[in-house]
Amino acid sequence: MADRGDGAKKKRADRVVRSRVAVVSFRRRALEPGTPLDKDLRKIERLEEATRAVSRNSIALGATLIFLLIAAFVADSQAQTGQSSVLMVLAAVIGGYLALTIGANDVANNVGPAVGARALTMTGALALAAVFECAGALIAGDDVVETISEGLIDPALLTNTNIFVWVMMSAMLAAAVWVHLATYAGAPISTTHAIVGGVLGAGLVGLGFSAIDWIVVAKVFASWMLSPLVGGFVAASLVAFIEINMIYRPDKIAAVRRWVPVLVALMAAVFFAFIALNVFGNVWALGVHLVVPASVVVFGLVYLLAGPWVHTQSEGMENRNQHVRQMFRGPLIFAACLLSFAHGSNDVANAVAPLAAILQNAGQPELLGKVGVPFWVMLIGAVGISLGLFLFGPRIVRVVGEQITRMNSMRAFCVAVAAAFTVMVASELGMPVSTTQTVVGAVFGVGFFREYASRYSRRRRYYILTKKGRHAPAVPPASRDEARRRKLVRRSHFIGIVATWAITVPSAAALAALIYSVIDWMR
Repeated sequence: MADRGDGAKKKRADRVVRSRVAVVSFRRRALEPGTPLDKDLRKIERLEEATRAVSRNSIALGATLIFLLIAAFVADSQAQTGQSSVLMVLAAVIGGYLALTIGANDVANNVGPAVGARALTMTGALALAAVFECAGALIAGDDVVETISEGLIDPALLTNTNIFVWVMMSAMLAAAVWVHLATYAGAPISTTHAIVGGVLGAGLVGLGFSAIDWIVVAKVFASWMLSPLVGGFVAASLVAFIEINMIYRPDKIAAVRRWVPVLVALMAAVFFAFIALNVFGNVWALGVHLVVPASVVVFGLVYLLAGPWVHTQSEGMENRNQHVRQMFRGPLIFAACLLSFAHGSNDVANAVAPLAAILQNAGQPELLGKVGVPFWVMLIGAVGISLGLFLFGPRIVRVVGEQITRMNSMRAFCVAVAAAFTVMVASELGMPVSTTQTVVGAVFGVGFFREYASRYSRRRRYYILTKKGRHAPAVPPASRDEARRRKLVRRSHFIGIVATWAITVPSAAALAALIYSVIDWMR
């Protein structure tokens, strides 16, 4: 009887196993590519994706229209005697549109490295960038506004207010359209190039060759040439410093505890100096002789605070490169905030400078060429940039952070610090440098340095060989074939981005000239 019962149990177990195998086999066959069920599931997935995309686009379009309507209402309410409310509303709407496109394209560069290094989520990065962009624009954005709005065109040579107003209007619209097209194509272009090109193109057609201040134009172009080179050089130098003083050290954790507080304190001191000169300096007329000692004090205080934090964070960490890089996540977030502030102080001028010039000169011939920036104009630029980043920025964030070269927290930190330093210096000098060029130049600098180090750095090769247990007194450089294979910067992205930089100024200038010609013909 026992044998008979065991046999029945065995048969039932076999039937259960066979039925489960049959179910799994059916599912596998059903989900194989080309089967009817697989096709139906794929159709459902595509339908869901399309529905989500339509919903996102509808929300983005609705938010854009609401923002532009608010900008128009504010402009109309701020119209003064002698100013055309229709002209002010039109200028505010175009300026708001330009601010949205700048946020969608240019601001994304600031947080791209942090997102690519997985130090920040996309949502967190966008929120931080929006807050610090607004702060930088409203606190320290005036100097660059003056350069773009009145420096490129010589006010002494202007004789017609209407022509000046429509030149600026054409420049704004041309820059906005060009940046919009570039964002749609996923190309991180320079909005500074676009707006300066627009002012030059419309200015040449409407005011003539002699109205352009070519000395200022030459200085601006020189700053464009230097900013990516300086950003790349500083970023590569920081990577080299960190690798030599931390990565290649026998006791990496001790090196991290020694040097990371120094780097954080140095960032804080530079940021304090920038704020002191741009904000406090406008109130108390602070000079360099006061700012430098105060910055040294800030350096010391931040160093004393950062030291214990780094020591606590590094407890229990192993003596590995991965753990060294993890220690840069906090400083990277700080650096990304700093870069966003610097970007807001410099690039908000791209959106509000022509708008400020239009509003100040429309209907007021006695103010021809004089530019004051009302707070509500700066607010339109700051809010528009932040909104554009939230609604349309993630695509460019991924290009800069993931598709040029591989990022980790250490490399992204070097990129953010180098770009922030370069942009803040340029903003202090009143030069409208391209933050896009600076950030992307820093990313390229890090990537090309990695290529160079992997090919020719004897220190790096000795470190790798000894790490593997192969002690060699004389470490030969990499072979030519090995060096050729180690291309750590995607050449297709490099060539494409540089090409878009090259064509942005002439394209925006031509588009602005066309728009002004159409407006002039219609008038």
